[in-house]
Amino acid sequence: MCSRYSEDCYIQAVNEVQNCTWQKRPQEYSRFRFFLSSCCNAVNNFIVSQNNTSLGSNITYEVESKKNILIAEDIYKMLPKSQPFDGFPFKQCAVVGNGGILTNSSCGAEIDQSDFVFRCNLPPIWGNAVADVGNKTDLVTVNPSIIALKYGKLNEMKAAFLRNLTSYGYSFLLLPAFSYSSNTAISFEVHHLLKKYQAKQRAIFFHPNYLKSLAQFWRGRGVRAYRLSTGFMITSAAIELCEDVKLYGFWPFSKNLNGKPISHHYYDNQLPKPGFHAMPKEFYQVLQLHYKGVLKLQIGACLKR
Repeated sequence: MCSRYSEDCYIQAVNEVQNCTWQKRPQEYSRFRFFLSSCCNAVNNFIVSQNNTSLGSNITYEVESKKNILIAEDIYKMLPKSQPFDGFPFKQCAVVGNGGILTNSSCGAEIDQSDFVFRCNLPPIWGNAVADVGNKTDLVTVNPSIIALKYGKLNEMKAAFLRNLTSYGYSFLLLPAFSYSSNTAISFEVHHLLKKYQAKQRAIFFHPNYLKSLAQFWRGRGVRAYRLSTGFMITSAAIELCEDVKLYGFWPFSKNLNGKPISHHYYDNQLPKPGFHAMPKEFYQVLQLHYKGVLKLQIGACLKR
């Protein structure tokens, strides 16, 4: 199937999938979840916590493997005692990517009915977008580059940052504080800012060991990239943390199912750095999981209820 990862091949493959009724296959789901948890163990290791990281220990950075950071008392106090998600395992989870395929999808209401909603990189969930993407958010990832570019590293634009966060309700903000050493200070700043202003949101941090194990897991399945995309990381965690997983907005191609051009994101057309992620290879894996009944991939419009 699409060994060269061509857009037209994928569009044809997905159109064929759309003609079939999707069914969850519990045995396939349990089998894949077992392999994933044996390798990566999101239940205990997804987030840096006091349970999996002791005071006075050193954490090695995910990407900069020769660098580490001492978990001194000030850092230790930032960490939740254990994995902070109440209600685990969640029944129905929505993992919402930011693909332009979401435009005019009318998926918002369906997404908002999920028990737990994951989002990526502080996407706009207000105004006209709500009908397509919903606004319920339980966890949203925050790329430090967004903080730097959009909010001036929080030097002058703290108020704007806090104001925009109100759209995300009582959600977790998940930051890669220990992926690169350059991410650490800004991630900690977000944590302190939320606490200082008693924001509804709470900052938590990816565990670098989880991300390293996850990269190794997917590398063994052909996804070789400088780094996995955030959406793929979150999807992997969701398979361990949820009973049913449905993906929305996962579409790394420049055309929709009818071959018409679409923007890269539903809110802009900014393309990823060339060679940084392996999006078509990730999509191949997602499509395989859809075929096998492990998760459901929503492409195109949702049925209005």
